[in-house]
Amino acid sequence: MISKQEYQKIVKKNSPKSPCFKNCVKAFLIGGAICTIGQVLYNLYTLLKLDEQQAKTLVSVTLIFIGILLTALGVYDKIARHAGAGTLVPITGFANSVSSPAIEFKSEGYVTGLGAKMFIIAGPVIVYGVSASVIYGVVLWILHMFGITLF
Repeated sequence: MISKQEYQKIVKKNSPKSPCFKNCVKAFLIGGAICTIGQVLYNLYTLLKLDEQQAKTLVSVTLIFIGILLTALGVYDKIARHAGAGTLVPITGFANSVSSPAIEFKSEGYVTGLGAKMFIIAGPVIVYGVSASVIYGVVLWILHMFGITLF
């Protein structure tokens, strides 16, 4: 039997080297492109004389729709293969994380497939996001009770 240290050396020696800088640049450019598309949509919606809140809502809805459509067509995964984390952060990444399992498990039925598996990836994000916001809210409330304001 080999030790943990020897095993780690073998893994490190045989693992492919990741082009970190190249991957970061691709993630930055593609993630930035997604955000730029969002800004262009916002500008278009404001040109249509929508108020700021309506334009922001429509941008979110449009980006979610595009993310789900590209996921359903199998294009989003191809983009993500090159962009890495660049496709995870924007709202389209969340749309992909919800729609991808739903599409994949639809054949298992609406309840046990689509309903049960839809949030398999996005569920932890929602749980920890909501939990973090509650904790931050409680901390801000406590600070406010002592007269400390941060904003």
